Amino acid sequence: MLRWICLFCLLVCSSAHALPASGHDDDVERMLADKGLIDRLGGQIQHVRQSVGEKASDLVVNAMGFLGVPYKRGGASIETGFDCSGFVRAMYEQTVGLVLPRRANEQAAATEVIDRADLKPGDLVFFNTMKRAFSHVGIYVGDGKFIHAPRSGQHIRVEDMRAAYWQTRFNGARRVAGTGSDAGGQ
Repeated sequence: MLRWICLFCLLVCSSAHALPASGHDDDVERMLADKGLIDRLGGQIQHVRQSVGEKASDLVVNAMGFLGVPYKRGGASIETGFDCSGFVRAMYEQTVGLVLPRRANEQAAATEVIDRADLKPGDLVFFNTMKRAFSHVGIYVGDGKFIHAPRSGQHIRVEDMRAAYWQTRFNGARRVAGTGSDAGGQ
């Protein structure tokens, strides 16, 4: 199941820079149809939505639309680029309508602690990348992968949490109330 989610997200966004900011189902479905992905994925799109919750799946699809946008320290928009917490905050505000705190450690404090084994697409993953806890954040997309704005000189990308670098720096997983992933579908 998680492989389908990851495949779905990667196929959707392989050439996209940004989905429409509205995050509405019609916009997502139109974009998928334009790329010919609805025919290729068949019923998997609806299955993903039912499995992880509509808001969570919209969040992941929207976030994937920003692949390739440059990292910018303090950045919080597509025009300026994003840092990690600015990216997460923008995705939640655009897609779910929730405004998270600005900094990664504040986002960790404002969300519900979950076990790594309970991660679902749309959850937040935190890492110690600056010799302090919760200094980096990304959005879990499924199949052990997360999307994030890594560092200066880089672009928003998907990485595997099981890679040695991320494994040793993992600080924890969190769930944002109201995303749909906490209810298993809405």
